[in-house]
Amino acid sequence: MTFSYYPGCTLRTKAIELDRCARAAAEVLGVTLEEVPEWQCCGGVYPMAKDEIATKLSSVRTLVAARDAGHDLVTICSACHNVIKQVNQDMASDEDICTKANNYMALETPYHGETKVYHYLELLRDVVGFDKIKEKVVAPFTGKKIGAYYGCLLLRPGRVMQMDNPENPKILEDFIKAIGGEPVIYNQRNECCGAYLTAEDPSVPEKRSKKILHNAAENGAELLVTACPLCLYNLNKNQQSENLPVVYFTELLAQALGVSSGSDVGGSDGK
Repeated sequence: MTFSYYPGCTLRTKAIELDRCARAAAEVLGVTLEEVPEWQCCGGVYPMAKDEIATKLSSVRTLVAARDAGHDLVTICSACHNVIKQVNQDMASDEDICTKANNYMALETPYHGETKVYHYLELLRDVVGFDKIKEKVVAPFTGKKIGAYYGCLLLRPGRVMQMDNPENPKILEDFIKAIGGEPVIYNQRNECCGAYLTAEDPSVPEKRSKKILHNAAENGAELLVTACPLCLYNLNKNQQSENLPVVYFTELLAQALGVSSGSDVGGSDGK
């Protein structure tokens, strides 16, 4: 199975483990990720203005590259996925945006949202299958109580993301079960961590992150997993009395599959 793959900027720097473990795990699972050539930054935030076309073009280029390669597109960073998925929806459903983008890029074959976009979690669930992953696990997280932290960008807007129920998601919990862990349900798992306000008013993500961490810990979580580099940054930065580790879900996947991830968080073998 071959897919076009968009890593995104942060996976080249601060979130390198999210990318490296995803690639290593994909090999074990029989998935080939072909990185989109000369990809550009998605912008990090979906532009809401209807007349904002230029900032959507990098996403359109990525989508076109996947289409021209004959592959579906896989993303992994929550922010990148959100931007690219919403831009793809624009190209498929908004005639004005679609026309302007195609005219600006002077594409030989105009793009109208043909590329199917998967988040890596959807790839695991819908293409590989959690049952197959369970069969390939060699170091299960037996007895490990793991909380899923979704944040807001992975699931919303629900009508576009269509990954899971934004109010009561289960894709990460099902993933945790597949690698042998025990998912912990807590109220704050799909609430915002404060996101980009960390650059403008750090007191907001500090308050939000502490609330999330406390809620997860009081419900028995020993570890949190996320797909969002910004969420991981905010949660880890604002650790205090909880001391609750937050890691990328791909780090756990790589460890469970027996791939050296460089970040051992403790499986059933006690490592």
